[in-house]
Amino acid sequence: MKRLEEFRLYYNHTLHPELMRMERRRLRLLRLLFFSGIVLLGLLIFALYLNILAITLVLMLPVGFYIGYLGYRIRVFIQTFKPNIVNLILDFIGDTPNYGMIRYDEKKSIDKAVFKRSGIFSSPMQYYIGEDHFQGKIGEMDFEFSELRVREVSQVSNKLQEIFEGVFIHAQFNEEVEGRMIVWPRKERQYLTRAIKDFTWTRGNNVDHEILNLNFREKFIVYATVDTHVVGILTEPMQEEILDFLGDSDRNFYLSFIDREIFCAISEHKDLLEPHLFQSNLSFDLIREFYIDISRKLGVVRNFDQNL
Repeated sequence: MKRLEEFRLYYNHTLHPELMRMERRRLRLLRLLFFSGIVLLGLLIFALYLNILAITLVLMLPVGFYIGYLGYRIRVFIQTFKPNIVNLILDFIGDTPNYGMIRYDEKKSIDKAVFKRSGIFSSPMQYYIGEDHFQGKIGEMDFEFSELRVREVSQVSNKLQEIFEGVFIHAQFNEEVEGRMIVWPRKERQYLTRAIKDFTWTRGNNVDHEILNLNFREKFIVYATVDTHVVGILTEPMQEEILDFLGDSDRNFYLSFIDREIFCAISEHKDLLEPHLFQSNLSFDLIREFYIDISRKLGVVRNFDQNL
């Protein structure tokens, strides 16, 4: 609560002036879109009135280029807004004890090879796209995370079907750890047959009996190799932190430990950190939502650092 009060002061003194500058850019862009719409509508009416194919075809080329230009201007606004505001939020978060410098790149994402190495999902992943990449250090733990949308071609309908959509976190232990373990949501088990089979093929076994927290065991299935110290890695405090993080939400939470590496996938079916175009972004509630969302993801990494 105290941290939110401090963020409100930071918003008033630092974020609000930048938001005002971006708001003026947004309004200029809206005026451009409005007048462009009137001109384009007039050209369309003119072409329909003349009903001459040659003139219509001649008009199509510059109109197409101009619509592309408007799309470019919209992308520039969004791509300028996000890093400007997010980096200011990260400056505030950076004052938190044990938090190192955190870098943000709205165009970058976690590499596909890293995602596949986690073993959480087993799929060709023909469609893999991501954005909003964060990278830094909390305590002694290096980390990165980004939004991902992962799809595969269905063998039944030949259409793309969802594998994962949300935030994917990759972090590393600060000391040597051996073994492999994956934690899957129990309710998603029917969709994870291939991933579970692949893990058991590499000498992984179900170790639910080693999980003493009944609430955690009710929500998750746990597989590990014989050389893995399950309760030493997936500690009881960590189990409680995961349950608290999820609360009553219906989000899926996946966790994988491969020697020194930690992989965590959190489902999220909404675009994060997206500014408004057709309404004002001069809202503390909107920026607070950005701040809370980033803080929660960083909190997952902090809990790894504290409980491992």
